[in-house]
Amino acid sequence: MTDNYAVVGNPIAHSLSPRIHGAFAAQTGQDIHYGRQLVEEGAFAAFARGFFASGGCGLNVTMPFKLDACDFADELTERARAAGAVNTLKKLHDGRVLGDNTDGAGLVSDIRDNLGWVIRDRRVLVLGAGGAARGVLLPLLAETPERIHIANRTVAKAEWLAKEFSADAEITAGGLEEFPCAFDLIINASSAGLSNEMPHLPEKILGENCKAYDMVYGAEPTPFMCWAKARGATVADGLGMLVGQAAESFFLWRGLRPDVAPILQQLRKELQNK
Repeated sequence: MTDNYAVVGNPIAHSLSPRIHGAFAAQTGQDIHYGRQLVEEGAFAAFARGFFASGGCGLNVTMPFKLDACDFADELTERARAAGAVNTLKKLHDGRVLGDNTDGAGLVSDIRDNLGWVIRDRRVLVLGAGGAARGVLLPLLAETPERIHIANRTVAKAEWLAKEFSADAEITAGGLEEFPCAFDLIINASSAGLSNEMPHLPEKILGENCKAYDMVYGAEPTPFMCWAKARGATVADGLGMLVGQAAESFFLWRGLRPDVAPILQQLRKELQNK
């Protein structure tokens, strides 16, 4: 019997999730159907109730419904509670719905496993203090960096986020002008990245052999990547994070970890040929 999954968002036509999960299913021999669903704002809970009531097994959730999905879930994983948002829902055997957030796991797996960059004992700078930053902090902390510094245009927001996670490690916060040190790894999780813009940053934040990661992706390097590369940093975009978070969702649903390398390679090739 075919198990039904879908990705929900608005807009949703651009989503690569059906393509990615279809490849995972073929690779692992799983009998699933994975669709995409456009849902109007305010209608998420009604759609999700109907989807699971009709036998649906799991949903991926993208903008603008990650907070709605968090409210909808009957139970949350630790990383979903830390993120305050849900991008994956799974129907449990007792009929309840589990909410998870796989974004941070996707980021870490891309940085650590695909790129071979080290997080442990490194000085990490996270640019931005919104949902994207919050969603990746717990998995980053699990890699035991030397420190994490959160920098945001609105300093109070960065300070509040740092305080939320300060029990787990040394986390500091500040604005975009003054920084406590140079960094080994810089992750752009800012809203500027989503709009293909570049926050104004001092060059001194780039440590020796610095790695710079932008959580967004596209056919061309982002402005942040171009800025960092021009100053000697090794750079990467977030396509591997996209595939990695999908693999983590697939594992939650099916109990199998797919090999992300072939689909990541194929998607990258297609992006470059556009």
